[in-house]
Amino acid sequence: MNAPGKWFPHPWLSLLLLGVWQLLVNDLSAGSLIMGAILGWVIPLLTHAFWPDPPKLHRPWVLVRFVFRVLGDILFANFEVAKLILGASSRLQPAFVVYPLELRNEFGIGVLATTISLTPGTVSADVSEDHRTLLIHGLDVPDEQELIDTIKQRYEKPLIEVFECSTT
Repeated sequence: MNAPGKWFPHPWLSLLLLGVWQLLVNDLSAGSLIMGAILGWVIPLLTHAFWPDPPKLHRPWVLVRFVFRVLGDILFANFEVAKLILGASSRLQPAFVVYPLELRNEFGIGVLATTISLTPGTVSADVSEDHRTLLIHGLDVPDEQELIDTIKQRYEKPLIEVFECSTT
């Protein structure tokens, strides 16, 4: 590890911690800046051993498109969920769906599970011990296969491209 990486293993986290500290103390004095800088340096240094290796991004532009797609889906899903909730709840068809994973990379599976949970109306409930399936709860699931196909095409396929995860 190079010298800057050894003393500042997570520089962006250090800056974030400094900023959060400043927001918490609501003071721009030299003492609070020094304390924030110390916390921003010491916390990442002490927790570095617990951090996983960062994933390698093979197609960053696919990731950028993925992020915008997810943000758009979150916005659209908010309106859909509002319509469902304000409408007749007797028409809702909640269901648990077992989703077969093609992703084998733990980081990619985590991103997929988080994406599903961030999208209103769906929640990732569990990852199987063998990392082959994901249990998803949907607020309104008239067709389980349609939900599986949508997640596979809109979210999992781009993540496989970005992280070049094994599909075996």
